[in-house]
Amino acid sequence: MSLLQDTVGNIKPLDTNAMQKVKERLDNLTKPVGSLGALEDMAVRLAGIQRSVNLDVGSKAVVVCAADHGVAEEGVSAFPPEVTGQMVINFLNGGAAINVLSRAVGASVVVADVGVNGIPVNHPDLINMRVKNGTDNFTRGPAMSRAEAVAALEAGIKLAQQQVQRGTKVLATGEMGIGNTTASSAVLAAISGLSPDQVTGRGTGVSDRSLAVKRDVIARGLAVNNPDPEDGIDVLAKVGGLEIGALAGLILGGAAFGVPVVVDGFISGAAALVAYKIAPRCKDYMFGSHLSEEPGHRVMVEMLELKPVLRMGMRLGEGTGAVLVFPLLDAAVKVLKEMATFEELAAQTLK
Repeated sequence: MSLLQDTVGNIKPLDTNAMQKVKERLDNLTKPVGSLGALEDMAVRLAGIQRSVNLDVGSKAVVVCAADHGVAEEGVSAFPPEVTGQMVINFLNGGAAINVLSRAVGASVVVADVGVNGIPVNHPDLINMRVKNGTDNFTRGPAMSRAEAVAALEAGIKLAQQQVQRGTKVLATGEMGIGNTTASSAVLAAISGLSPDQVTGRGTGVSDRSLAVKRDVIARGLAVNNPDPEDGIDVLAKVGGLEIGALAGLILGGAAFGVPVVVDGFISGAAALVAYKIAPRCKDYMFGSHLSEEPGHRVMVEMLELKPVLRMGMRLGEGTGAVLVFPLLDAAVKVLKEMATFEELAAQTLK
């Protein structure tokens, strides 16, 4: 069996026994039942994922996967394709938004090249998992072959495995790639059956004219390639991106290794949809983070039942919304471990 097949086969149902025990403790804490809302839901699901009542979310990492898109040559972005490689350098030098926010919450940033076009960056912290030098222009045929799509997925699985072996307890999805909102909109349109007009936003802030071009490009790509909405790998190969594939693999790998994955915004949402189509059970291991300003993101989170906990008007990507949820996971665990139950309070009162 392939790495992808093995990984999918290793995704287990959540541990309902651990979840029930954590819920019982939460219900007996010194507060009204359910009054901490999403924090309680997080603690319960973490128990199911980690298969334990002794929760540990201490070490966290956002994995930023970078790749270029052939469809960018159609003029769908406000920035030129060269920005992808420039931003990879920025990530590695610690100067991007995701670096700043990760430092603020005590998380590490992992940067992987899965498909940047050009000479690979020579940096000791860059993980080179390049499948090819960017995707092909999907208005003329598939963005990549099915084998390349599987390779991108398996690159993400390997990234998850590396992080778990280093002791990472929580993963988050991050990305960089000029043209990737176009690919993500195409993935969403293919899987949801909605039109490009319904799911395509401005991405990097394109003009009205460029937005019309972007929607037309997606419509042409879907017509040319006719992706199978029930086959996540087919959708990824025909209209997706290499970084989208790697993030889908990261989600699948996290689920197989029993590690929660916090899903960022629109591009990460496309990856989550691909992962879900490949292995529906992986949805249980995902945590929603924020609701992106991209119009299609609301459709994604509703399809995946991700329930974003932040509404901040963000649309940057890179994992910036996801890492802001890390402190909430910390808080959920502290509530479970450090709050007293009514029984414990009574015992203290009697002393």
